[in-house]
Amino acid sequence: MANQAATDPSAPEPSAPGKRGELVYRQSIWTRITHWVWVVCLFFLLLSGLQIFNAHPALYVGQESGFEYSNAILTMQAGMLDGERAGITTVFGRQYNTTGVFGLSDQHGRLTARGFPSWLTIPSVRDLSTGRVVHLAFAWVLVATLLVWLAASISNRHLWRDIVPKGRDFINFGDDVSKHLRLKFEHKREYNVLQRFSYAAVLIILLPVMIATGLAMSPGMDAAAPWLLDVFGGRQTARTIHFLTMVLLVLFFIVHILMIVAAGPINELRSIITGWYRADPESKPAGPAEGGADNE
Repeated sequence: MANQAATDPSAPEPSAPGKRGELVYRQSIWTRITHWVWVVCLFFLLLSGLQIFNAHPALYVGQESGFEYSNAILTMQAGMLDGERAGITTVFGRQYNTTGVFGLSDQHGRLTARGFPSWLTIPSVRDLSTGRVVHLAFAWVLVATLLVWLAASISNRHLWRDIVPKGRDFINFGDDVSKHLRLKFEHKREYNVLQRFSYAAVLIILLPVMIATGLAMSPGMDAAAPWLLDVFGGRQTARTIHFLTMVLLVLFFIVHILMIVAAGPINELRSIITGWYRADPESKPAGPAEGGADNE
């Protein structure tokens, strides 16, 4: 077997100690462009969305009713706590003192009642109309970009080949999680198991849910498609789902950045900026017939 490997020209060359892996083309131009457009869109959507939330800093589950009890699961407000004016955040009926951050925060040198602080909203001053204009503008850019990405990813098979988890991914899920927890990363041409699951969750579930719940809160869509409100259990529940989806996207972003730093930021950034990624020496790049991430 050893002699066969030494004489077989198709056999991969053994990796020399310290040998650098080959650069492989990992991200297509469509993936790179849409990725950075999403970064900009989600930044402005988040901060303008918090501005809109501040107009009524509370979340509810279920339809509005005339009963005396409240169906709020989250509120941020200013009130009296232990004899002092404070920011009070209530989550499922349990109160927390969040003075200076939520409910009551510093604005131009004075404590002002507002849900999220001014440095977390666009615009920083209380301006609901401008917040809505910014939010809707970037929301439509996000929708258009997602449609472009979807069309390109279907045509070059990137969606099915690299994003949608396969049976082997479910089998290897536990092992891949263990490797990530131990900060042991394999630099391969294709996405690893956790990347497949997380990207699929964001692109196939979270972003479509975010868009659908946003449309459900639009009066124009209520008239055109009243069934959409019924799907999400009413406008207030749709607003809550919209907010929680935003929280999940923010958590994904935080973990995403941490993984980039841990796995090698230069290599990861080169991949999403230029498309080229340096694989491990023992990982021979797949040929055009074999497929790989965005090689078409």
